[in-house]
Amino acid sequence: MKSKIISLFIFIISLWGILLARAAYLQFLPHDKLNALQTRQFQTIVTLPSRRGNIIDVNGKELAMSAPAYSVYADPKTLENSKQAAQVLAKYLSEPYSKIYSKLKDKDKRFVWIERLVASEIVDKLKEKKMKGLGFVEEWRRVYPNDFLLSSTLGFVGKEGQGLEGIELALNHELQGENKKVSLRKDAKGRPLLQDGMVFKETPQGKEVKLTIDSDLQYFVETELMQAMKKHDADGAYAVVLDAKTSAVRSIVSLPHYDLNNPQKFSLNSRRNKSITDTFEPGSTLKSFIIADALEQKAFTPDSKIFCENGVFKIGKRVIREAEKNHAQGLISVSDVLAFSSNIGTSKIALKIGADEVQQGLKKFGFGSRTNIDMPGEAKGIMVGLPWSDHLLANISFGQGITVTPLQMANAYASLANGGYLNTPHIIESITDLETNEIDSLKERPSKKVLSDEVAAQMKDMLVAVTVKGSGASARVPGYVVGGKTGTAQKINLGGRGYLSQAYIASFAGFIPANDPQYVIYVALDHPKKNGYYGAAVAAPLFSSIASYAIRKDGISPAATLAEDAPKATSEEMARENEQASADQKLKTFSDEQLSTLSAVLTSAPELKSLSLREAIQKTSDKEIKLKIIGSGGRVYRTHPEAGEALKPDRNMTIYLKE
Repeated sequence: MKSKIISLFIFIISLWGILLARAAYLQFLPHDKLNALQTRQFQTIVTLPSRRGNIIDVNGKELAMSAPAYSVYADPKTLENSKQAAQVLAKYLSEPYSKIYSKLKDKDKRFVWIERLVASEIVDKLKEKKMKGLGFVEEWRRVYPNDFLLSSTLGFVGKEGQGLEGIELALNHELQGENKKVSLRKDAKGRPLLQDGMVFKETPQGKEVKLTIDSDLQYFVETELMQAMKKHDADGAYAVVLDAKTSAVRSIVSLPHYDLNNPQKFSLNSRRNKSITDTFEPGSTLKSFIIADALEQKAFTPDSKIFCENGVFKIGKRVIREAEKNHAQGLISVSDVLAFSSNIGTSKIALKIGADEVQQGLKKFGFGSRTNIDMPGEAKGIMVGLPWSDHLLANISFGQGITVTPLQMANAYASLANGGYLNTPHIIESITDLETNEIDSLKERPSKKVLSDEVAAQMKDMLVAVTVKGSGASARVPGYVVGGKTGTAQKINLGGRGYLSQAYIASFAGFIPANDPQYVIYVALDHPKKNGYYGAAVAAPLFSSIASYAIRKDGISPAATLAEDAPKATSEEMARENEQASADQKLKTFSDEQLSTLSAVLTSAPELKSLSLREAIQKTSDKEIKLKIIGSGGRVYRTHPEAGEALKPDRNMTIYLKE
């Protein structure tokens, strides 16, 4: 019996020893399973968004940035007086009292969001209240320091920080980065335990995106287009400025635009980047590519003669006419067909080379397909399939029956300016990981040769002739040689068949300086209703203004004289061009002598507006400019000549001052 008791005692002691050893093992030695179980039982994870990366322009100026903000939360069980707390919070936050109180009155909850992304100054005031059960999470809110600038291109983010449109959407993954997970303790019922005034801080950061955009140029272009819209009572305006050699986008505008910091206040129509999403018939700007392809096929030379039927040309039962009676031509060269924008001349060229070749030629320049720019929502335009009737072929030759985007047109003109290369336009310069300093140079962008060097040079000279003696005279930039083409297209009736009555899109596409193109610029006004509607009278002056600013901003001095073989305008041709402009805006004429005496020693007038007298003197002293001062005190409000215009050889400049 005694031995049985001893055995039982030993068994009990051993069992206790095993249990104690197991308990010690569980208590003091690491155990992944139990640790995980403990974490699940007593901790919860709150996900906080990382700081979204900045978007900057090509010079490093901020276009979109993330500013500190706080999100306010509460522990309803800890709050001493839910009604009083709701009243205080409603006084400072945008949420109404009723909504806040409905969140706070449930005492079974230990964590509720009150409001996200609250300005830091509001949070500071709430912290002063020292309300028990109230806490703050430091986050980031998206800020666009330039409000409307580049709005349809940048896009914006939603309340949760996700990109919704534009670059913000296209590069959402890169900009957003990795979110941070924060661990919180839970009570026995699984509810988060929060310390009063607890503030979470997160450190991960999204990548920085650098655009090819020059924000100073962008601002100038937007301002010019807004003024033009007002002057001509236009429904909209578009512009694309490309680096002529690489097709990097330096400016892209779609008006009307919207406030990036308050996008919900604007219509979806205002938020579309119409320079890439909308298409329209281009009108006469398309003629350049019909002629370029005809030269490439050696069907014509610039000097080949075309009889333009004195303004009326029958194709079967249809009649092709010039845009205006005073555009009627007889026997003229192919170069003059382009210079004087003859519909009949271009139709005859297209009919000679045939529909198959015209279609393939237009496709070669990128029409009918997307440019593959690194932005969302690009349209490819409309080009109907073959066969084409002779009448449709003629219409397409002068820009009817086909639709394009402003970006397509600008990029196609870049190929005429850069020696015949069709590049892939792009707006992303680089993407930088700020945590590793690694810079993504991005993949190489495709480029293809679409014109021989000979034809590209011929087209460049012919487009210079357009601005020297043809329809583009008002696109000239004093001191520089430019090339380009006007366009005036009827607007399609989207609600029915045919065209809208008295509704046009006026455009101009060109490059500067012609001897070594740096910029290609396409501008268009949608339905200008007063002060003219022709591309020559409405869009060409816009090109001149933008081109002048862009080239002088880069410090490129006025170009050398016209090439010896460049066509010169006669006084008769100049008079004829003036008749082609609208009665509201006669084109400024230049004599052969004025054009031929342009030289690199010419100096453009600097921008002096808003400067003090001292600042104006300092800015002009190193340029040997002689200032004539009218008025006293205050700041410069007007100059003669105006900024960007060429100074006379005496280098005199008059400035006007007022308080």
